[in-house]
Amino acid sequence: MSDEQLKIHRDSIDAIDAEVLKLLNARANHAHEIGVIKGEGVVYRPEREAQVLTRIKSLNEGPLADETVARLFREIMSACLALERPLTIAFLGPEGTFSQSAAIKHFGHAAKTQACASIDEAFRMVEARNADYVVAPVENSTEGAIGRTLDLMVNTPLKVCGEVVLRIHQHLLRATAGCEGIVRVYSHAQSLAQCHEWLNKNLPGVERISVASNAEAARLASLDSSVAALAGDAAAERFGLVKLADSVEDEPNNTTRFLVLGHQEVGVSGKDKTSLVISAPNKPGALHSVVEPLARHSVSMTKFESRPSRTGLWEYLFFVDIEGHASDAKLQAALEELRSVAAFVKVLGSYPVAVL
Repeated sequence: MSDEQLKIHRDSIDAIDAEVLKLLNARANHAHEIGVIKGEGVVYRPEREAQVLTRIKSLNEGPLADETVARLFREIMSACLALERPLTIAFLGPEGTFSQSAAIKHFGHAAKTQACASIDEAFRMVEARNADYVVAPVENSTEGAIGRTLDLMVNTPLKVCGEVVLRIHQHLLRATAGCEGIVRVYSHAQSLAQCHEWLNKNLPGVERISVASNAEAARLASLDSSVAALAGDAAAERFGLVKLADSVEDEPNNTTRFLVLGHQEVGVSGKDKTSLVISAPNKPGALHSVVEPLARHSVSMTKFESRPSRTGLWEYLFFVDIEGHASDAKLQAALEELRSVAAFVKVLGSYPVAVL
């Protein structure tokens, strides 16, 4: 391609960039005006953002992939939302955890992410209104439910208002190159379990120590060259570690689902999910009595998880995800029947199904 041909394309790109910038600022002005109209009201509307992203993906004709276009518009919405009021998002820290990556994926880089020492502390920050939302892991495709998050949701006044699905890549990280001399591997307990077979094959006999988070493991590894960590790209970058091995998770599609919780109830987006927690009386047929109203009203379950209730021996809570919004007529009818047969029913929230 000649220099003249290159110049034609580059001049066209420059002209398009100028027009894109003009349109972005026009969009930002509208977002600012919306903020003025809302006043002190809620600025983040998950159902609206989900509708925008779904619409953008439906309009996309390429060559950019739908997910790429959606990520770009997520960042645009994040920057525009910050003009109304910057959001603070609590997550399990320190900096560089998968929880922080999930928060950024959902809210964009314009939101402020606040690291917390535990999932409990992250919940408390939002409950006390010292942060706007918490992003907490709830289940992993390999290792199952995150028990502490489920336990906290039973009693918290916060409502689920969104979900994030994050592909998890675990890397073996160290302060220096090479695997020689590694005596311990640090990571979160779930991450160690996700990489169990790889560790057995490649680092047999090396001690495995669970810590509060992957990023904490990376921090510890940065201080001692005799240890390694299992963590993601963000932690590697944050603590300046060498990546000794890429994507060492045993399952190639290892994915973690996170929930977004805040003080608001979310409107209908058009493609929603509702999360419940139910306690059935400890008697024969109790579980059937809980599930039967959902089936009779043609409500589709996407998750059913049991967990000890911590209130009595052999008593259990059931965490249920169902398709649809709690305001839907058939869901309302099913919930009304559920409350008549179950010992305890709590609607954790209705929210848009993850778009990205």
